[in-house]
Formats: sequence, structure tokens, C-alpha cells
Amino acid sequence: MKIVFGDPKSKFVFQKQVEASKEGQLLGKKIGEKFEGSIIGLEGYELTITGGTDKSGFPMRRDIVGVHKLLAFLSGGTGIRKVKKGSREKRNVVGNTISESIAQVNAKITKEGAKPLADCGFVPASEEERKKKKEEKKAAAKAAKGKGKK
Repeated sequence: MKIVFGDPKSKFVFQKQVEASKEGQLLGKKIGEKFEGSIIGLEGYELTITGGTDKSGFPMRRDIVGVHKLLAFLSGGTGIRKVKKGSREKRNVVGNTISESIAQVNAKITKEGAKPLADCGFVPASEEERKKKKEEKKAAAKAAKGKGKK
């Protein structure tokens, strides 16, 4: 399972793979609950679960109780984009509880520890690296768009 967590102060996002032995500490927790940062090497930090996705890529939704994947009739919110006012669409979503089927958990830092993130091994990418990655993404999107036209 992967944990993607954001630092509200610096506005940077980091990823960390959780060891299989520590995944059990997250099982059964729901969106909005807090957990210790020591699971991912952040001693003294506290993180709050904000969402996630299952192994198929379907998003977790706060208002669906349980661990099951289901077809929901949605008018907005997580898992759906741009619906006309007054209309609803069916979408596959996952419940708000973490289980073995969850591949990624999204979280945010709510309480900072004694050490800064940089000392814990979480250093944000430099401005130069971010620009390079953005340009690569643009080039890949442009190439994909060009392939579709014939």
C-alpha cells in the first residue's frame, strides 16, 4: 500500500510505500480518522486520512460506509466530474474504510513532529526538476494527441 501525504505548510506532496508488516495498523480506519506517522518513518507526526483508491483505481468516498465497491448514483463530489445541474450519473466507487483492496491512501499532516520533513528523508523536488517533469508531460500529451488524428 502506498501513502500519499501533503504538507499544508509547504504545499508539497510526498509518497511512501508502507511495509507489509505495518499495513495492518491502517486496516479498518475510515476517511477522517488519524494515524501515527511512524508507520512511514515520520516519528511524532500525526496524519489524517483524506481518501484513497483501490487496486482497480476506483476512488474512496466518505459517504459510502464499508469496504465494498459499488455502483453509486452520484450528482457530484469524489469520483465524478462536471455533471449538469439536476442530473446524476452512475459511477463505481469504494467505501470509506481501508481494507486489503486499497492500493493508495491519501492523507495530510495535522500535527508536526520534532524533526522537519527534510531530516526524515522527505525533500521536495527542486524548481528545475519540476519544470523538466512538466515539460515531459506536455510533450507526452502532445504526442498522444497527434497519434489520435489520422
